[in-house]
Amino acid sequence: MIELLTAPTPNGVKISIMLEEIGFEFKITKIDISKEEQFKPYFKKISPFSKIPVIIDHSNKQSLFESGAILIYLGEKSNKFYNIKERNIINQWLMGQMSYIGPMLGQHHQFHHYNPGKSKFGEERYFEIAKKIYEELDERLLASKYLAGENYTIADIATWPWIARHEWHDIGLKNYKNLTRWYLDIGSRDAVIKGYDILKNGSQIPQP
Repeated sequence: MIELLTAPTPNGVKISIMLEEIGFEFKITKIDISKEEQFKPYFKKISPFSKIPVIIDHSNKQSLFESGAILIYLGEKSNKFYNIKERNIINQWLMGQMSYIGPMLGQHHQFHHYNPGKSKFGEERYFEIAKKIYEELDERLLASKYLAGENYTIADIATWPWIARHEWHDIGLKNYKNLTRWYLDIGSRDAVIKGYDILKNGSQIPQP
């Protein structure tokens, strides 16, 4: 059984979606980041950077931090959404999400959504970067059904929850036809709908 220590953020949601997709038995342990529970010693012991999510695989007593590493682990363990023959391209798009899409959209959230009016430079800089990300993803999805090719993979599972916050971005998801097609396709999957409602409180996927 997998224990997922998490919060309802894009990084947290990507793992609950993956667990729903692969059909593994799992339980959620909520980490209340608004109360800074991620900084408590017990959590820092398994997550050195005090970040969610973390999983504990109770079948082998192994814990993992960093959502990309967790997705790879679950993909290999389940033999789903991480085809070993396609792992090079999957890894590229996964690392693109981890190192670029997530961090840059996260900064956009900080300046544009959480702290508007505090830094004109920050708001304008990260708005333009976020817009560029939308353009780049849209261009990729013109040439490919999914990010890593014709198959749905952990690269899509990693990226989709960040686009699910499109209402925060104020860019206009509908302006990006291919990205919208991909977003709606993935958002209609039963496992994604269940995984998005990570705390089972009725959270619904935002529509374009």
